[in-house]
Amino acid sequence: MASDYDARRVSDIEAQDGAAIRELATTLPSSTTAVVDEDPNDVHFFELPGADLSGEELSITVIPQQADEFTCSSCFLVQHRSRLRNTGPGPLICADCA
Repeated sequence: MASDYDARRVSDIEAQDGAAIRELATTLPSSTTAVVDEDPNDVHFFELPGADLSGEELSITVIPQQADEFTCSSCFLVQHRSRLRNTGPGPLICADCA
C-alpha cells in the first residue's frame, strides 16, 4: 500500500475540535459591539497627598560649557573631551553615538 508522506495528517482529536467550533459558531450572535466605558473627566495622573507644589519655584544654576567639553552633534549632550570619537574636520560625535 502506497503512502502519501506530503499529505497533512489529521488526528481524531483535531477533527472533533473542528466540528465543535463549527457547532459553537452557530450559537454565537452574528455581530457584537464593544463598549468602552471611559469617563472624559477622568484624571490620568497620580496626585500624592500633601504634595502641593504650586507655590514652589525651581532655581538651577546653569554652568557654561567648559574648555574641556564638547557638544555631540548627534545626541546634543555636553560631553567631556575624553568621550570624543572623531578628530577629523567633520561633526563632533561622542562615544555613545559613534
